[in-house]
Amino acid sequence: MTTKTQLKNRLLAGAAALALVGAGALGTPLLKSEPAFAQTARQALPGPSFSDTVEKVRPAVFSVKVKVENAAMGDDGEGQGGMQMPDLPEGHPLEKFFRQFGGRGGEGAPQSKMKPGKKHYAQAQGSGFFISADGYGVTNNHVVDKAVEVSITMDDGKTYDAKVIGRDPKTDLALIKVKDGGKFSFVKFAEKTPRVGDWVIAVGNPFGLGGTVTAGIVSARGRDIGAGPYDDFIQIDAAVNRGNSGGPTFNIDGEVIGVNTAIVSPSGGNVGIAFAVPTDTVTKVVASLKDTGTVERGYAGVQIQPITDELADSLGLKSTKGALVSEAQPGTPAAEAGIKSGDTIVSVNGDKVEAPKDVIRRIGNMKPGEEVKLGVIRDGKDRSFTLKLAAVPGDKIAKADDAKVEEDHTLKLGVQLAPVKGKDGKAGQGVQVVAVDPDGLAAEQGLRKGDIILEIAGKTVTEPKDVKDALVAAKKDGKKNVVMRIRSGEGSRFVAIPFPKA
Repeated sequence: MTTKTQLKNRLLAGAAALALVGAGALGTPLLKSEPAFAQTARQALPGPSFSDTVEKVRPAVFSVKVKVENAAMGDDGEGQGGMQMPDLPEGHPLEKFFRQFGGRGGEGAPQSKMKPGKKHYAQAQGSGFFISADGYGVTNNHVVDKAVEVSITMDDGKTYDAKVIGRDPKTDLALIKVKDGGKFSFVKFAEKTPRVGDWVIAVGNPFGLGGTVTAGIVSARGRDIGAGPYDDFIQIDAAVNRGNSGGPTFNIDGEVIGVNTAIVSPSGGNVGIAFAVPTDTVTKVVASLKDTGTVERGYAGVQIQPITDELADSLGLKSTKGALVSEAQPGTPAAEAGIKSGDTIVSVNGDKVEAPKDVIRRIGNMKPGEEVKLGVIRDGKDRSFTLKLAAVPGDKIAKADDAKVEEDHTLKLGVQLAPVKGKDGKAGQGVQVVAVDPDGLAAEQGLRKGDIILEIAGKTVTEPKDVKDALVAAKKDGKKNVVMRIRSGEGSRFVAIPFPKA
């Protein structure tokens, strides 16, 4: 016979079993004991320590101080590298933005009065590191740009005068050297490409606090932040701030994987996104600066652009991968080798091309005189061209003269056109866009006043009537889009403009 006490104990035991076994069904996690091996592993694995690596590399990292003549410094103290305030009308919405973030003449910049005819100087600072025992060091171009004096301060407090050997604004790199020479600790560049997720260590001079070490991981690779034509940054989340510019980022073996160059920050401080120039770029630029003081890059002479879905469909391409040649400039290696507008570059020396930046970087990393093999798709067929690279020429600007305006009423693309005429008064190549309806189809595809239409559907045009006739013919052929080759400023590109729906 069951007593009341025994029944109460059984009910309590059942409730306990329900709480442990049935809780999962009620939405509460089941109680499970942690395996013994997991407890042991968790207790045995300490957090990562970089002290041995830091001890090894720290003596090779230095602070850079420069004296700049007649220069207004940004509040970052990093020479000419800050944003410059454009000419804005009073009360413009962007005026406050540029003043807040230290644009020239903004709140963050010194407001000292400059007397005419008198030299004025400002101080800037950054970071750098030695790459050889005889005092050659790497920093950022924007740290030493326009410097009249350069000095470096070591981690132990010793200071040395230095000179600028060469600068490369396009990659924001500079090579400097201690004037009196000596024997210095130096670091080596990594031969292995870092992977996303690898540990990294940044050492530098943030806010003038020399010898600062921060750590994080590689958070992305191949970043294009619009800093220059050869953007290929490593993105890291190690804390990098003003003054870190030019300092090295190391892997856990103490090898340099990049040079810290830029941060993205709405506040001016670190938010976990920093960018470093990768080692493969740094080594090539530094070697050239050491040899000649300048950087010579290969030049093919092609204007290229990304391939949109509309362009791929109009040109009969199977994918949007590659770089579309909008123009092979006359007299250049590309034109002489037979490259034509409308070709699609899909490989450089056998390496596949995903986007135009791949072509720019690979050719830019080659020297004038070197041969390059371009894989091209033309009219749906694979072809290859070998060309000998030239040196990058001076800037060339293509201009068009205004002439009689003729408005496009036929297909309502929203543009006004005029012939392009040369100095002799004769019609030249192309038709100039002299007005664009901001709500029209042409504006949606990026056409702007001053653009010149060179070709439509592969046919050259010289008069507004040519444009109208080409558009009518393309529409009769049942095309959904019409492909135009447009010159904007000194470059050209293809644009696929959809026909308006009936």
